Amino acid sequence: MTLSRRSLLAGAAVLAASARARAAAEVEVVVIGAGAAGLAAAAAIRRGGHGVVVLEARTRLGGRAFTETALGAGRSFDAGAQYVHWAERNPWREIVRASGVRTSGDATGPWPVLIKDGVRASEDERRQRRAGFGRVSGLLDHPAGPDRSVAQAVAGEDEAVRGAATGLTRLTLGEEPDRVSSADYDQLWSGDDIWVDGYGALVARHYAELPLRLGTPVTGIDWRGPGVAVETPGGTLRAACAIVTVPVGVLAAGSVRFTPDLPASTAAAVAGLGMGAYTKIGLALDPAKAKDLRDAVILTSGTPGFTAYLEMRPFDRPLAVLHCGGDGARALCEAGEAAAVAAAGDHLASVFGAGIRGAVSGGRLAAWWTDPFSRGSYSIARPGRLAAREALRIPLVERVFFAGEAAAGGGAMTVGGATLDGERAARAVLARLGS
Repeated sequence: MTLSRRSLLAGAAVLAASARARAAAEVEVVVIGAGAAGLAAAAAIRRGGHGVVVLEARTRLGGRAFTETALGAGRSFDAGAQYVHWAERNPWREIVRASGVRTSGDATGPWPVLIKDGVRASEDERRQRRAGFGRVSGLLDHPAGPDRSVAQAVAGEDEAVRGAATGLTRLTLGEEPDRVSSADYDQLWSGDDIWVDGYGALVARHYAELPLRLGTPVTGIDWRGPGVAVETPGGTLRAACAIVTVPVGVLAAGSVRFTPDLPASTAAAVAGLGMGAYTKIGLALDPAKAKDLRDAVILTSGTPGFTAYLEMRPFDRPLAVLHCGGDGARALCEAGEAAAVAAAGDHLASVFGAGIRGAVSGGRLAAWWTDPFSRGSYSIARPGRLAAREALRIPLVERVFFAGEAAAGGGAMTVGGATLDGERAARAVLARLGS
């Protein structure tokens, strides 16, 4: 490429502005959000030899990768991410191996027992459901024509296929099929999955040495320049650049005020990405009373608007974890922990009988949908808004950069994707700083 005098002058102006911003800054780079994207970005900035600090609203790090321990010793479970997806290209595969934590491969086992309204489904019903999932997979594999919702993609199919599509989106994306872009679903990466015992705890340990300010929610970002001013309840922090990694649910809620307002293109990108409501409810079990429930995975459905599956004794712990998504999960989050735990107990009893209630000693709700620092489980591209993920990557005047699973393209909705996108944003910032 031939450099013109104009391009040289423009480059010099950028470097000069960067130098002024750095001279006025208290820290070179501020990262907002201590989830996987923010932590990966901060680690990369630090490796590049620049000053960085991570501001996190919660009093812990890891974001939506979180290992819940409130049910007591020996009953921890991952309330958020639990799989290293598409492990062949996921950076966490080697981190997991080096850490020595327990894992389990996602090998295909027997089709889960299907319970419909408390009644065990017949073999014919199970066969129809399997066939329905196969048909949905074929319909969503490289769909032709304009982008449309998953519900529209299966609209002409029979009840088994439509039901399978609903189960698919609720239990993998946490959303109803009419709100999911079929083209976005198709672009998500696939591959081997590794189930990690304590994924959230591993993320927290891996990045524990970074400069963190926990319990520090960001309320505003002033990007009028030449640097950025980041507002918190404890005061304003000035930096040359900011990397914003809060979930799109938080951006959409307006919890962080931008001055000036976000450009129309960025606001449109945020609006094109909703948040799913994938939810888990952990139930602590009496080991003696639940010893015969080992390794049982039960799929439950039939309640209008509700699809769930029951994970029994994960990693041989005395636990039952109910997974659900979509509007039924939203209702449980909004009802609160006590009501959600009671509902999970009802589902457990519908499978194993009323006697199992005596084995439950407590419960915990992972209410991502009502969590003010997430506003949902992970990003969902709305039908017709496939380009929103890529559009979210465009920075504001090369000073404010966005990163996270929502901008991770095929890696969206995963810790691995968030990590890769955080590193992508860090490279852009390092280039801005002249590294």
